[in-house]
Amino acid sequence: MSILKILKYPNKKLRKIAQPVTNFNKKIKNIVNNMFETMYKKKGIGLAAIQVNINRQIIVIDKIYPLKNPIVLINPKIIKKNGKINIKEGCLSIPKYEYITHSRSEFITVKAFNIFGKKILIKAESILSVCIQHEIDHLKGILFIDYLSSLKKNRIYKSFKKKI
Repeated sequence: MSILKILKYPNKKLRKIAQPVTNFNKKIKNIVNNMFETMYKKKGIGLAAIQVNINRQIIVIDKIYPLKNPIVLINPKIIKKNGKINIKEGCLSIPKYEYITHSRSEFITVKAFNIFGKKILIKAESILSVCIQHEIDHLKGILFIDYLSSLKKNRIYKSFKKKI
């Protein structure tokens, strides 16, 4: 397994729209294993393939109570949303701004494929729901700072631009 390089904001590749996975093969399994290894090394709870410069609709999630096993979501689609929750959110691609609070759906139902290409349905709530929504946003080229006001977004952009 390999540790992959996580793209950092404002890298334009984070704005790409990820392509669906069509072949569930050894290459996809290797990508998933490397994504988990990278996420664990960086102490994250979720990671989208686009964050490691892989243009595929793949998400890995772990370390969220009450999850008993890691989750792999391939080509995920939210099919149902309910409720609202305001929760602190962070992102491995925007490390300086670890926690920004904004509103997400508290309960979601997601259809996806697992690593073997089998259809799965997941019902998630609270922090797991937020994490899945956050990672699906990445697959659409959306960052969690996009939910902030223009003033706050510009402030974050300027602070990251100075570091480049």
